[in-house]
Amino acid sequence: MMDLSIREIAESCGGKLVLQGEMTENDMCVCDTSVRDMTVSSVVIDSRLVEPQGVFIATVGERVDGHKFIPGTFAQGVVLAVTQKSPEQVEAEHGCKASEWGSYVLVEDTLQALKDIAEAYRKKLSAKIVGITGSVGKTSTKEFIAGVLSEKYHVLKTEGNFNNEVGVPLTLLRIRREHEIAVVEMGISDFGEMHRLSKMVRPNVCVITNIGQSHLNNLIDRDGILRAKSEIFDYMAEDGEICLNGEDDKLAALKEIKGHKPHFFGLGKNPAEEVSMVDIVGKGLWGSDAVLAMRRVANLEEKGSESVRIRKVQGESCTGEGLQVDSDGTDGTGRKHTGKCEAYTELAVHIPLPGEHMVLNAAAAACVAGLLGLSQDEIAAGIAKVSAVSGRTNILRLPRYTIIDDCYNANPASVKAAVSLLAMADTEKVAILGDMLNLGEKSSEYHAEIGRQAGILGIDRILCVGEESRHMFRAAKEYVKAETGILRCPARDTLTETSEQCGETEEGIFWFPNTDALMEALAADCSGLVPEGSTVLVKASHDMGFAEVLKFLREKAV
Repeated sequence: MMDLSIREIAESCGGKLVLQGEMTENDMCVCDTSVRDMTVSSVVIDSRLVEPQGVFIATVGERVDGHKFIPGTFAQGVVLAVTQKSPEQVEAEHGCKASEWGSYVLVEDTLQALKDIAEAYRKKLSAKIVGITGSVGKTSTKEFIAGVLSEKYHVLKTEGNFNNEVGVPLTLLRIRREHEIAVVEMGISDFGEMHRLSKMVRPNVCVITNIGQSHLNNLIDRDGILRAKSEIFDYMAEDGEICLNGEDDKLAALKEIKGHKPHFFGLGKNPAEEVSMVDIVGKGLWGSDAVLAMRRVANLEEKGSESVRIRKVQGESCTGEGLQVDSDGTDGTGRKHTGKCEAYTELAVHIPLPGEHMVLNAAAAACVAGLLGLSQDEIAAGIAKVSAVSGRTNILRLPRYTIIDDCYNANPASVKAAVSLLAMADTEKVAILGDMLNLGEKSSEYHAEIGRQAGILGIDRILCVGEESRHMFRAAKEYVKAETGILRCPARDTLTETSEQCGETEEGIFWFPNTDALMEALAADCSGLVPEGSTVLVKASHDMGFAEVLKFLREKAV
């Protein structure tokens, strides 16, 4: 049950509460107060998810008007509907009988009401909230942070792609009394959006993964992206904490934010990092091993269970940067050290997801977890248990192929990371790459960079899909010719006229004008484009529809 009453819902969204079909002059019903004070079980916008004693918010979508489902939700036990249309209007538009309605709140805009209700509910919650944003890696970082914190706390996290002005309030409304921490992903595409999200979320810990190149049509450049993402701090808790990627030049330059000193995480390249993953050993597609180094002030006069490595001297008897000091205060020579020093503890960890970017995401999780009181052993255990999310560097080992499913979305940084990951495979490597959307004036340049990178890394087959990806195709082709004087793959007869008709084609490097054309070519000669035993990367912006490509390959791979 939620700590939220019918009365509070009506008040939070400024709506007119109608109980048993009766409205008073003051827009409140004179019925039994116990009804108004009834707590509800859930708040949803999907009629398929309603629960007894729950609330259904009817929204108007592009194809479906949720108001027509209101009578059916009351039949399933809903105690309140939030609507922007009267029962009579809904009956006139959809034929639903007004007499079948129960209690409802009438508002001007149900989507705004959703946000208002979530904001009011959030203010009542005792759970701490970790808010995560950034151009790349939000979802993977969310998974690492939630996984690690689950070693100590009862955690709720954003599910799926619920990271916008609809998904975020729905996530907040899923938090219950038993949840001690919520990890909320916050995504935007324009100025002002993060301000509104922060007003609802009011994060206790703010995490920014990086400032990359995404949504440039609205945000113009990386400075614009930084300004937009920084709106997350607008409603941060007064005693809140800030965790930033110390490897990102824009974020590393932030020394103080609203009176708060940020905590930096990274890969050990920035001296300001409090949490670093160092001595990284890649294990190909199956993850990485690393040493987790966490800075703290160590009192060498106190015995503890951890040994420390001195990073910066603060006490006279504590000398030598990089000196290893055991838990009893002695170094390797037996010399005793006393006093306090700035030091870091070290622990070996395994990151089960591949790529350096995943190591960085794990560092972000360790940074947050350290601030929230987890031990290093708990942090290491949580990192080792993290698994991939579908569509985001999810590696599928199938009988005929190994597929890197990264087709949920794409921007230059994430595609470069994915192609670098593909290059680690010890099989024939196939990259199926679609358009990166909303990149603004430099779109052709960004696509060309991906093509050159694929050529440099020796990707065996590069399938470029979409109008913007023609620049990717040309750059890959030009690089391979310039470097070798010939195209990489020998002449072969496997490609049919079908693929030639789809667009430009060179041996090992292909271009298709759209996803449908690619699908036709795959259906005509899949083994020619994607040889059995190869490792296949599937990566594009969400609107390219590459989920269908993934589905086709998965069916072919078994």
